[in-house]
Amino acid sequence: MTQASSRALLSALGGFPERLAVAARSAADRPVPDGEWTPEQVVRHLIAVEAGVHQARLRDLATVADPRWDWAEPGPWPGEPDLGLDGVIGRFAAARATTLATIDAIDEAGWARSGEHATFGPLDVGGLVRNAIDHDEEHLRGLRR
Repeated sequence: MTQASSRALLSALGGFPERLAVAARSAADRPVPDGEWTPEQVVRHLIAVEAGVHQARLRDLATVADPRWDWAEPGPWPGEPDLGLDGVIGRFAAARATTLATIDAIDEAGWARSGEHATFGPLDVGGLVRNAIDHDEEHLRGLRR
């Protein structure tokens, strides 16, 4: 992966919290279809994914020889139930900042390490970041519907 392409990925990852905040706030007053999550629940889900999936897998690349990952789709983060939408948006932004700091600390050799995902196959840091971006965009589209 080139330095320019890694910067582009990190820019997309870093710019998402602001885009999420706009979309979630815009969707907050719309009716929620049966079986769908509220905007707050979507953001809470993204918090759970950030810590339990993205950050965990990045740590695995740094500490586990040949890590293996299964598909993971956690429900909404149950912490701090009284935060409200703006509060969880802030929590997500902080979690994403932690992810970006973790990635920033990975050296060139770390970017080359990879693990094996049960669905996606081999993933290095760039692959994990692309998956995170794809997941972000999926939920952003859902909020904009």
